[in-house]
Amino acid sequence: MQLTVRMPDNYTEKLDTLSKKMGLKRSDIVRLALKQFLEADSEKNPQSPFQKVRHLLGRTESGLKDLGQSHRRYLIQKIRKGSS
Repeated sequence: MQLTVRMPDNYTEKLDTLSKKMGLKRSDIVRLALKQFLEADSEKNPQSPFQKVRHLLGRTESGLKDLGQSHRRYLIQKIRKGSS
């Protein structure tokens, strides 16, 4: 199957440079890039929304040792300070 792709001039320049450097045709490089993109998004390596943000969870500190037990009290204090 043949596919025509429009791209910015700077992409074309970079593609030509890479083509010469690797000794491959431009179409070969595009096929390799497309293959890599599609495989990265394939079902072989699915990530749930949780997995995508897992490294961000549980990484912050409030400085309050009893926040889990007294969260309601701290929330009320914060609301009262915001309304004054």
